[in-house]
Amino acid sequence: MHNRNQAIFENRYDAGLQLATKLEEYKKQPVIVFAIPNGGIPVGMQVALALDADLDLVISRKIPIPLRPEGGFGAVADDGTTIYNEPVLKHIKLNEQQINYQVNLVRSNIQQRSIFYRGNKPLSLISGRIVIIVDDGLASGYTMMAAVESLRRRHPKQIIVAVPAAPADAVKNVEKTADKVVTVVTAFVPKFYVSDYYKYWNVLSDDEGLKAFSDWKMRRYQSRINPPEKK
Repeated sequence: MHNRNQAIFENRYDAGLQLATKLEEYKKQPVIVFAIPNGGIPVGMQVALALDADLDLVISRKIPIPLRPEGGFGAVADDGTTIYNEPVLKHIKLNEQQINYQVNLVRSNIQQRSIFYRGNKPLSLISGRIVIIVDDGLASGYTMMAAVESLRRRHPKQIIVAVPAAPADAVKNVEKTADKVVTVVTAFVPKFYVSDYYKYWNVLSDDEGLKAFSDWKMRRYQSRINPPEKK
């Protein structure tokens, strides 16, 4: 439990290492880690390496409120799964046309990013496997919830959500859709900012996200051709 803001992660790679220690029980199990780009990729990379698991991406984006893009009224995932934050929608009073316009903007953005990250690589098979979805933190939790709903359709055995830091109310939201939520820090604070928990924080570009994903592939390949010696 955490009651005041303080940086407890050096950066996203350190956050991934700390998060991996909370997930050790999954090490010998049929696990696949999904990272939400872009910030979730360095975190997910460390978790996947620690668990000796595959890493893939699930692209989920918040639907921004017109003229207030830092706020969102829901989220869309890469298979088209869309969830709305009903209390916010009620409050901002958008009409159906405005809602659809914003959703379609996000969908086309996701499509472009999906091509950028995946090319024509087929979807990972997750049926019967344990899925761990990773991001660098939660805000409202809706982006994560859309990711969970989207992967649930592909019949995994179980869906674990794992993030370094999250506010308690977002954890509660996500627990409604995921089988389990794992955090390093669950915060009980009136205003929560993911960046407060990182010493070095920057908004990751698509290029940086892709580089981290490529780094993981390289390290995964190397570990397979040079497995660590058994002691």
